[in-house]
Amino acid sequence: MKRYLVLENGMTFAGEAFGASSDVIAEIVFTTAMTGYVETLTDLSYTGQAVVQTFPLIGNYGVMPEDAESEKISVSAYIVREYCLTPSNFRSRLDLDSYLKRHGIPGIRGIDTRALTRVLRNYGTMNGMITDDLKKADTESIKRYRIEKPVAEVSTDKIRFLEDNGSKKIALLDFGVKENIIRSLQRRKCDIYVLPHNTSAREILSLRPDGIFLTNGPGDPTDNRDVIDTLKALLPYRIPTMGICLGHQLLALANGFKTEKLKFGHRGANHPVRNTKNGKVYITSQNHGYAVVSDSIQPSVAEEWFVNVNDFSNEGLLYKNTPAFSVQFHPEACGGPQDTAFLFDEFMKLMEVPNAER
Repeated sequence: MKRYLVLENGMTFAGEAFGASSDVIAEIVFTTAMTGYVETLTDLSYTGQAVVQTFPLIGNYGVMPEDAESEKISVSAYIVREYCLTPSNFRSRLDLDSYLKRHGIPGIRGIDTRALTRVLRNYGTMNGMITDDLKKADTESIKRYRIEKPVAEVSTDKIRFLEDNGSKKIALLDFGVKENIIRSLQRRKCDIYVLPHNTSAREILSLRPDGIFLTNGPGDPTDNRDVIDTLKALLPYRIPTMGICLGHQLLALANGFKTEKLKFGHRGANHPVRNTKNGKVYITSQNHGYAVVSDSIQPSVAEEWFVNVNDFSNEGLLYKNTPAFSVQFHPEACGGPQDTAFLFDEFMKLMEVPNAER
């Protein structure tokens, strides 16, 4: 069956249908990752977005639900050049087409995804509609689409306590957490309170946490005014804090810095970042469309720790006014490189510092 992708600028790509049969309007983004498609599909940071895989063959090792980063597929649609009908992997439980159908997610295959990626790189990220009927594609409606309050949609709605008789107690603010972030903390013997995104500063302080963790998540960071105000209220208490991705951006906004939307974002498992302290370059997993504006960083408050090697955008901050650091990339990297997993150990060390020395 024919299926079409219609971009907001009127460009149309024709392909074949797979996955569910529903129409969808979404923000069209691309990822350069060659593997880890199960983790990509279930990364809650992709909420409201249709993902284009630049790598031409997807699905060859099947689907392993236990590798998922959340309970559901979070992308709105999936766009590939070719998907494998006969996956080969002893761990595989089902094929990609069946997986998408099970979760009601439409896909389109057989289009030139590299040509599509060039369009997104040249003109910037834009909205698009995936449909089986071109008559339904109204470019004005496609342009008007906006991801509304995605953090509230993906965050937990109740407190979860994950007890492991750990040495440290973490208050984790869930903006769309990836499961491997939780696993990374549990491997380091942490007890974790997984908290709704709108948990107040008073409620967080009542838990008497050893550290605060700010997770990844979808959407424009400036839309989360209540969270930013909560983080501002927590700053004077000097609780060790680590942020990833959206958490990095929200902590920056709470400290008076600015964020901006990137032309086409960073998504994939092969993004190089440079440590400004020692010059080392790490290969990282990333998924974000916004970044902290480097020129807005106040030297008395924080220093730039990591910088993107490709476009020199900010990738990490070390704070001076509070025991905190945050990064734009994903040190838990599942699936992706493990170069920066040591940052979780840095967070553990930060929590070991006596209060009087912070």
